[in-house]
Amino acid sequence: MPALDQLASSEAREDLDLLRDAAREAGAIAMRYFGNNPQVWMKGGTSPVSEADHAADAYLRETLLKERPGYGWLSEETADDHARLSARRTFVVDPIDGTRGFLDGLHSWCVSVAVVEDGRSLAGVLECPAKQETYWALPGEGAFLNGKRIHVRALGDTVDIGGPKPLVDRMPEAWQGRLRRMPYIPSLAYRLAMIANGKLDATFVKPSAHDWDIAAADLILSEAGGALLDRSGERPRYAGEVINHGALAAGSGELLDVLAGVIAGADEG
Repeated sequence: MPALDQLASSEAREDLDLLRDAAREAGAIAMRYFGNNPQVWMKGGTSPVSEADHAADAYLRETLLKERPGYGWLSEETADDHARLSARRTFVVDPIDGTRGFLDGLHSWCVSVAVVEDGRSLAGVLECPAKQETYWALPGEGAFLNGKRIHVRALGDTVDIGGPKPLVDRMPEAWQGRLRRMPYIPSLAYRLAMIANGKLDATFVKPSAHDWDIAAADLILSEAGGALLDRSGERPRYAGEVINHGALAAGSGELLDVLAGVIAGADEG
């Protein structure tokens, strides 16, 4: 039966405890490199990856799969093994979401870990050690920051919005005067957590986000009263054969409906 239609199972609670412990240690590993000029390589000529990413990824893979050897594994920093498609559950991991910000000395990066079953996240954790913040959620049980329950905020006269300028520019004229465009936040997972925590109202997500960027944050946002939607108005699914996504919209209430309408009419190119 679908896990998101009920309170979290005891298995999901145990997985959450495992994710929280592992993410905490992975965050501590990353912090040893933070601000210390780690070695950096370029993936595909455009995307940086550091020795901190590799160290955190290695720890997470060894630790999580040792405890759950039957789970699949999907990580930004590990070559994808489609054997995961036969697993009942899969770890979906970004050892450092927001590597560019990490390398620039920004604090808004995080370790993102989730357990996914049948396309949906059953447990999600964002460990943000430079900000001393830990977010987590289980289906049906709310979202939490450092042990305190969090919620999206009520819509006010001014709307704090993030995301690509071309998409924000497509917001209806009636909304344009209310928008306050927020500075770029390199970690997409952290940007979604800001909505869950009431620090941001909404964001667009440009095409090309991957499962590891959003699987944990999606659950946290949903449990905080918001949602992440694709151009069909549906929540993304994770850990399938296709692991990247088109344009997405995140927010809550009436505002999310407007954002979803914008990406529905936007060119995916």
